[in-house]
Amino acid sequence: MHIVVCIKQVPDSAQIRVHPVTNTIMRQGVPAIVNPYDLFALEEALRLKDRFGGRVTVLCMGPPQAEDSLRKCVSFGADDAILVTDRAFAGADTLATSYALASAIRQIGREQAVDLVFTGKQTVDGDTAQVGPGIAKRLGLQLLTYVSRIVELDMDAKKIVIERRAEGGVQVLRTAVPCLITMLENTNELRFASMPSMINAARVPIRRWNKDDAGIEDIEKIGLKGSPTVVSKVFGPTPRTEKAEMLAVEESSLRDVSLNLIQRLFTRHPGLEQQLLERSDA
Repeated sequence: MHIVVCIKQVPDSAQIRVHPVTNTIMRQGVPAIVNPYDLFALEEALRLKDRFGGRVTVLCMGPPQAEDSLRKCVSFGADDAILVTDRAFAGADTLATSYALASAIRQIGREQAVDLVFTGKQTVDGDTAQVGPGIAKRLGLQLLTYVSRIVELDMDAKKIVIERRAEGGVQVLRTAVPCLITMLENTNELRFASMPSMINAARVPIRRWNKDDAGIEDIEKIGLKGSPTVVSKVFGPTPRTEKAEMLAVEESSLRDVSLNLIQRLFTRHPGLEQQLLERSDA
């Protein structure tokens, strides 16, 4: 079994600031990390490897410094790491990124057939959740999004059963392998890297692919040329001026405080009570 996990190196969202004058994201001095959602995808891939054997390849498109994120993934247990990096990829939006990653996965498949592709549900810097589905569409893979648990995997029958979060409940789906899975957050707990694994990750060679190595057939579909998305404005959220109200439980029972809180919510949002009643009836 061969699993490819797509990751992205992103700025730490907890330390990102927006310039007050230009309204652009200030990345200077902000540390880069592995996209947190991608780590859940990596852990799930490693768990399948532990159960069924096989190989896990980590793939990233980004600048040369993204190699650090790939080494971190290797320290957790990935077998191979490939960095797709080229000036031609600069400025890529989700459409161009999915094209480049899909091309790279095809190249990986020529070395060893790919059975599963994992991604996080989205990235913390873009929040579009479009790259995973874009890769699946370009590769003709079955797409399973917002997966919370892999129930069953039968590589002999080429079938997989998963649970995915949906509005109003959980769906249980079965589909054919190969497929692409986008994992939800908090679906597993990432393992710790051992000291020998970290030492090995620091020494292991990271393969670097340029646009030719990645099998890019049409350079008009990568980078800025292949990116129709236009960001007209970036701005930070307006700070809230109202202060939080404190309700003391000591002065009354917890039940009274809860009822008081619910009544305040219904008063401030007149349509909320009716919406809840309609949902309960449905």
